[in-house]
Amino acid sequence: MGAKLSPEQLRRQAAARVAQVARTMGAELPRLGSNLHSEIAEAIPELRGDEVILELLRASSESNVETFLHVAQYDIPIESVRPPPAATEYAHRLAQRAISANALLRAYRVGQHVVLDWVVAEVARNEPDREVAFAAAQIVQQISFAYVDRVAEQVVAEYETERERWLANRNSVRTAMLNTVLSGRDHDVGAAEAALGYLLRQHHLGLVVWTVEEGGMPSELRRLESLVGAIGESVDAAGQALFLPQDGSTAWCWIPLGRTAHGQIDHDAIQRLTEEAGPGVRVALGRPHASGTGFRTTHQEAQRAHTVSSIAGDIRVTTFDEPGVQICSILARDLDSTRGLVASALGGLAENDENTAQLRATLLAFLQAKSSYVAAAEVVHLHKNTVKYRVDKAIDSRGRALDDDRLNLELALTACQWLGTAVLPRAIRQARA
Repeated sequence: MGAKLSPEQLRRQAAARVAQVARTMGAELPRLGSNLHSEIAEAIPELRGDEVILELLRASSESNVETFLHVAQYDIPIESVRPPPAATEYAHRLAQRAISANALLRAYRVGQHVVLDWVVAEVARNEPDREVAFAAAQIVQQISFAYVDRVAEQVVAEYETERERWLANRNSVRTAMLNTVLSGRDHDVGAAEAALGYLLRQHHLGLVVWTVEEGGMPSELRRLESLVGAIGESVDAAGQALFLPQDGSTAWCWIPLGRTAHGQIDHDAIQRLTEEAGPGVRVALGRPHASGTGFRTTHQEAQRAHTVSSIAGDIRVTTFDEPGVQICSILARDLDSTRGLVASALGGLAENDENTAQLRATLLAFLQAKSSYVAAAEVVHLHKNTVKYRVDKAIDSRGRALDDDRLNLELALTACQWLGTAVLPRAIRQARA
């Protein structure tokens, strides 16, 4: 039995054995890199089927093993180690394909485990002194953890930088293409679908979603995106909605409805989902339309419904096909002229108080019910005699017969119903403020 080695002798012999094993394994790098590639690819299902990524993984794995063996063989300071170019490019490609950074880190964890097993086994085969072999295994373990910590930190930073750059570039391309599609300019449909990540050759339901609270935060957008997803489920969407934030609290959306004509939209379900999303959430919807032209049309309708809702202020869900919304979206374009119409057509019925508002609502229901007290009573949930009393009082407040300028009367009442106090004559609104 030989003399016991001093700590310094043990360290030198263990380091020499590690260097020798690293040199030996370096000569077998192609085989080791191929085996490591197979191990990692099998452990990360997100990579399967992507040949470009898998080839980059192979290059990254082999170059990382080579760099690690050089560090072990030549005692290179970890602080000076940089990721191999193939490893950096592999991180960039994962970021561009929106593959999670977890997949990137998992490759390094799997690689560390496999390579550490190989090196320790090789040390055990070549070193007869168990004490030296154990010390050599400790050195290899220390180097492997330090190497992975150092390189993984750098490639994750590269991943995050590339992801931000890629998203910014993609958003720029998507915004430019969206503007082209919405403007009606000629474009290649396939290129547009690729840029938007959304199929244009189908039916669409356009929405504008927003919150009325000030100071929108990213959490608001996440809440709105969740709501759009729930609305998509309620209308049997054919895929994931296109959700494009316009600021911190507003987004334009398109829900895909498939290639065949869609059935009736359940507005009651949308109303319920919106209420569940929170008191400040608002939704404006267009009507379902088909193809690229329909993509543009349903969005325009949703925007016009959004205009009506924004002026009214307290409507949770506004749909373009509701009676009165379409005409009010036109009246909203020139509020001064609409106020003039309201003042002229309503007279004293344009007062800004709760009782007069009730009279306006009852009179509009009466006119829309073809002057039937019974039918109007069912709409406003009042007794027909109460309806008659309110209609008579409304006519009296107006100061003119019901058939006098009846078209403008209905337009003015509809404007008040949807646009609220914004269309009441300015002098009356200021006096009541």
